[in-house]
Amino acid sequence: MRPRATLAVVGGGVIGLAIAWRAAETGWRVTLYDPAPGSGASHVAGGMLAPLSEGWPGEELVLDLGAASLQRWPDFAARLQQATGIDVFSARESLTVALDGADAADLRTIADCVGRQGYELRIIDRAGLRAAEPALARSARLGLLAADELAVDNRALVAALRRACAGAGVDLVERAITDIDALAEEQVVLAAGYSSAKLWPRLPIRPVKGEILRLRRRRGVAPGPSRVIRARVHGRPVYLVPRADGVVVGATQYEAGVDTTVTVGGVRDLIADAQAILPSVAEYELAESAAGLRPMTPDNLPLIGRLTDRVVVASGHGRNGILLTAITVDAVLAQLEGNQLLEAKSADPQRFTDEKERR
Repeated sequence: MRPRATLAVVGGGVIGLAIAWRAAETGWRVTLYDPAPGSGASHVAGGMLAPLSEGWPGEELVLDLGAASLQRWPDFAARLQQATGIDVFSARESLTVALDGADAADLRTIADCVGRQGYELRIIDRAGLRAAEPALARSARLGLLAADELAVDNRALVAALRRACAGAGVDLVERAITDIDALAEEQVVLAAGYSSAKLWPRLPIRPVKGEILRLRRRRGVAPGPSRVIRARVHGRPVYLVPRADGVVVGATQYEAGVDTTVTVGGVRDLIADAQAILPSVAEYELAESAAGLRPMTPDNLPLIGRLTDRVVVASGHGRNGILLTAITVDAVLAQLEGNQLLEAKSADPQRFTDEKERR
């Protein structure tokens, strides 16, 4: 174990908490700074670990990074459960369904793209859909099954990580940081989501709003899906992620700046689209509506790597923050040891640095 060098982690979402926990386990003396840990995008996430279902031509690097993180998730979750007693998984497998011919063609495109990169998705017909998820709408005509994909309960994950941090001796300071240079720690990890760009203005990160719903199953209503269900309805993507008491439905996407207002239109579209896929949700209780701000980059890849000899960034994960937590932790720990994780090379923040700045 290394000597007790000091590390500041700025940002208390899932990624910041996970880095703080694992760094403390490896011997760093860690202080995590966040005015309200776990209250940002991590609080309203769907929790899908589904990189294969989102495969698309031209986004091969995004797929490879997500797949590498998905492979790490079982060990990451097992280690977390050992430390805290909390099982964070809420579903195993995901199923993308097509409602019309154009959607079916898209599913075949995804399957071909993912297959060319060496991963496997299975196309299932209408009868197979009925057998897999009897509650699906009769209009569903084709499915794409990802047997290796997972989902986690985001709020259970936050609770587990907070417990793990406490057990590992992380000092949690509930205040905002406005100047990284003012921190006393020897090393700094910047994991503050879209706010990372405020602390390091050259980072190409912008907030993108996403609304989600939590629907609670009522007594006597048909059970929800056992898998993550994804689809497009009238061109809008929608997903339903199982929870112990119902489902999470998401997510809208707006370029709206720093705005977490839940809109009537967003709620209407999410409910209508969810009901088009799973008619029984019309009888569920609308338990919660919320909006979060995803930290997006221009190429949909995160920023993970050194900014200076003292500062490492781990931000810009967009809609894949929870999925990419496992590989981000490994990549940041490697950077803190003076190494680079090759599987995360595509996330190097220096890719946005021009040649003059490189020199």
